[in-house]
Amino acid sequence: MHYISVENLTKSFVEKALFVDISFNISQGDKIALVAKNGSGKTSLLRVLAGKDTADSGKVWINKDVSVSFLDQNPVFEDDKTVLENILNHKHPVIEAVREYELALESGDDMKVGDMMHKIDELNAWNFENKVKEILTSLNVTNLEQKAGSLSGGQKKRLSLAKVLIDISFGDRNNFLILDEPTNHLDFEMIEWLADFLSDNKTTLLLVTHDRFFLDAVCNEILEMENQQLYVHRGNFENYLMRKAEREEADSASLDKARNTYRKELEWMRKQPKARTVKSKSRQDAFYEVEEKATSRKPEDKLELNVKMQRLGGKILELKKVYKSYGDKPILKSFDYTFKRGERIGIIGKNGVGKSTFLNIIMGLENADSGKINTGETVVFGYFSQQGLVLKEDKRVIEFVKDIAEHFPLADGTKVSAGQFLQLFQFTPEQQFTFISKLSGGEKKRLQLLSILFRNPNFLILDEPTNDLDLVTLNVLENFLEQYQGCVMIVSHDRYFMDKLVDHLFVFEGEGEVNDFPGNYSQWRYDKERGRRMESLTNQNKPEYKIEEKKAAAPAPTATNTAPTTKRKLSFKERNEFEKLEKEVPALEKKKEELNEKVNSGTLPYDELNKAIAELGSVSQELEEKELRWLELSEFA
Repeated sequence: MHYISVENLTKSFVEKALFVDISFNISQGDKIALVAKNGSGKTSLLRVLAGKDTADSGKVWINKDVSVSFLDQNPVFEDDKTVLENILNHKHPVIEAVREYELALESGDDMKVGDMMHKIDELNAWNFENKVKEILTSLNVTNLEQKAGSLSGGQKKRLSLAKVLIDISFGDRNNFLILDEPTNHLDFEMIEWLADFLSDNKTTLLLVTHDRFFLDAVCNEILEMENQQLYVHRGNFENYLMRKAEREEADSASLDKARNTYRKELEWMRKQPKARTVKSKSRQDAFYEVEEKATSRKPEDKLELNVKMQRLGGKILELKKVYKSYGDKPILKSFDYTFKRGERIGIIGKNGVGKSTFLNIIMGLENADSGKINTGETVVFGYFSQQGLVLKEDKRVIEFVKDIAEHFPLADGTKVSAGQFLQLFQFTPEQQFTFISKLSGGEKKRLQLLSILFRNPNFLILDEPTNDLDLVTLNVLENFLEQYQGCVMIVSHDRYFMDKLVDHLFVFEGEGEVNDFPGNYSQWRYDKERGRRMESLTNQNKPEYKIEEKKAAAPAPTATNTAPTTKRKLSFKERNEFEKLEKEVPALEKKKEELNEKVNSGTLPYDELNKAIAELGSVSQELEEKELRWLELSEFA
């Protein structure tokens, strides 16, 4: 089914053309990532497709049977209403049907109850409450009675994401989901859950993300906007990089060839008019075409930084018996650590466990409750905070950098001017005289990063540095950090970024507990999963007859009971659960049978056999619990 057609779309911002005459189509089942440099118009294009903005010219056609849901970077809520009221305050066929069903139950109108049960059957929505609960819990939206106006920016972003996911989860509508940086303000577990949700869901999707792990897990196509044009790449991020490199190499060769031809033709054109006859008119026309191509810009040079770092002394940073709490919530309990030269430490943990507080304590922006923090005399911190730049928005970009220093020293002893340094960070001479208020969110982040490196720090502390940065700048930052000789401490939910850069992790477990893990995030995750499998394997040897005993014994009490005069009806939640169990129990029985055959086949390698045994134990236990609950509910169904 054809969802969206875009034809010759053009959009400008102030005097800058973002995209010109771009065209593309989106069909049912497509999961597309939109990739471009900051300031190229990614968010503008999403807002045009979502109907939140208009293009200067061109057409956007959306199938009348398609419902569009949009996750904006800056969500808007009714601040005086609760979280739950904001989630359920829009018209949605499932939400309205559930409300009517509950009202009919309360009024005792059996005919109305029957009608609404039929309606909910049609909408396939008996699992509405459980699905909503799953989405809200997975995104850590827990206090449903809290006023929306009191939420932080990250909480509002998660609430907005929960709202659009609930919106697409029910009914048989054709959904088209537009997501602008959906992984911002999510921790690792939330990102992995969201990747699984979108991969399994049949929703058609267009998203902007800087998270390459998430992109690869979810998307099967990449749209790249560059130099106001659009390029389509099928496949994953690695394939996109390979095809992009091939295109740039071909463009560079074509440009060199055009410039050689241009030099020859320019010499001919400069001859006296008498040397040119009427017969050469076609050659003159061809010259102007070659001239246009030859004078076009070369592909932009890749950003390379060779920073002259301040020397680090023998003593860097020591934390001894550091305690920190907020009220009765502990953040650090007797934390001890001595930092060594060249360390690369990643910090992970769920949102709200105190990662940013820990960084603020190190930087001296917050005081610990007790303990000692000793910082070496030669240490120069560079702190990239989540808050971003705090400055006057009416200042020009070049003025902001020159306020720090006029020149930037490189490792080879040379210097570059503030303007040259800005060009390395992809700020053209025209953009350098732009007011900061006119920059996009990603461009402001890039300027923030530039301002930190311009001070030549030898201890970098990066708190969510990947949020809102484009993939080009991310690759540059990674390459720079790989060569960086100072200490680096990173808080990030970008799995790819963390895996590439850190040597070990501070894992914030909550309740003030911080564990030091020797490895990157993927290694920690593997270690954690292996621990769970070993625990499951230990518990898997439960006797199989227990299930049969309980199955046989469970109906006995009901046989001797006298049936009540009025049989109570299942509530919406119970009926939802019963309907779900009717599908889950047979599926689990089938899965258990298949696993038994696998385990008894004698053909599995050792690792796979252990995995199958562990899974069999888990499935058997789950089946036992669900069968008992089904028997309990079936009495009233």
